[in-house]
Amino acid sequence: MNETDRGGIHDVVVVGGGAAGLSAALVLGRARLRTLVVDAGEPRNAPSSHMQGYLSRDGMAPAEFLARGREEIARYGVGLVRDRVTDVTRGEEDFTLALDAGGSVRARRLVVATGLRDELPEVPGVAERFGRDVLHCPFCHGWEVRDEPFGVLASGATSVHQALMVSQWSKDVTFFLHRVAEEELSDQDLRRLAAAGVEVVPGEVAGLVVEDDRLTGVRLADGSTHARSVLFTGPRPVPQTGLLERLGAELAETPSGAYPVVDPTGLTTVPGVWAAGNAIGFAEQVVHAASGGYRAAAAIVGDLLMSRLDAALNG
Repeated sequence: MNETDRGGIHDVVVVGGGAAGLSAALVLGRARLRTLVVDAGEPRNAPSSHMQGYLSRDGMAPAEFLARGREEIARYGVGLVRDRVTDVTRGEEDFTLALDAGGSVRARRLVVATGLRDELPEVPGVAERFGRDVLHCPFCHGWEVRDEPFGVLASGATSVHQALMVSQWSKDVTFFLHRVAEEELSDQDLRRLAAAGVEVVPGEVAGLVVEDDRLTGVRLADGSTHARSVLFTGPRPVPQTGLLERLGAELAETPSGAYPVVDPTGLTTVPGVWAAGNAIGFAEQVVHAASGGYRAAAAIVGDLLMSRLDAALNG
C-alpha cells in the first residue's frame, strides 16, 4: 500500500522533491512527524552534470545528490510518491491536495518547494546545450570553464551585470547584444564593460556553431562568426506559484517574477503553508534551498507541537 492510499492525515506534505523539499522532509522525519513528499521529478538543475559550491558535495551530480536525499528521508519513515499536485484546498484544520494520477492526500501543514522553470532565449542551439557549454551561473560553472573564450548572450535587464561578472573567470569575454540596441546601454555600462575588457558586439545572434558536439562559436545574422567555447545567458525565470495562488498567498513582484511573501522561516501569508527553495526566489542555489527547507521544517515542528499543546489545554 503506498502513502496516498493510507487513511488518516499527514502531519506535513512537502510538494517538490528537490534540495529544499528533501531537506525539509529529512528534518520533519527526524522529528517523528508523518511526512509525505510528492515529487513530479522535474528538478531545475537537471540539465547540469555537476553542482558546485556546496561544502562536502562540491562537484556532485545533481541526480546523485537527490538519490542520496531520497535514501536518507526513507530511513526516517518519510513517504515519497512520484506524482504532481494538481489542486489544493484549505479546510478548517487541514489541506487536501489532488494528485494527477488520481486520489488525494491530506495534511495539517504544507511545504511548497515547487521551484521555477527557466525560459531560455529562442536562439537555435541554446536549449540543446544548456547546462553543458551554454551556462547561466558563473558561481555554479565558472571554475570549470575558467580562462576559456566566453560569450554572453544578452537576454534582459541583468545581462550587462552578467557580462561583467563572468570577467572574474575569464579575461576573454565577448558580449553579444543580440536584440538589444547599443544605445540602450548607459555610459556607465559601457565604461564598466571597457574597464573589464569585455568586447561589445552588436547584431542579432542567429545560432551556435557546434563541432564534434562542442560549442566552437556564435554566429550572427549577418553571417559573421565569433569563436567562443562557452556561452553564458540569463534565462527568464517562471515561478511555479500555482498552488500558492490557489491558496490565496500574497505574492510580491520582483525583477525575476512574482514570488510569495514569506517570513524568515519561509511561512507564507497563508497560515500553515511554508515555501522554500526557488519557490521563493530566483537566486536560491542548492545550498540555499537546502537551508531554507531546514528552516521551514524546524518552524513547522514547533508550530505543530504548540498547536497540540494548546488544543490539550483547551480541550
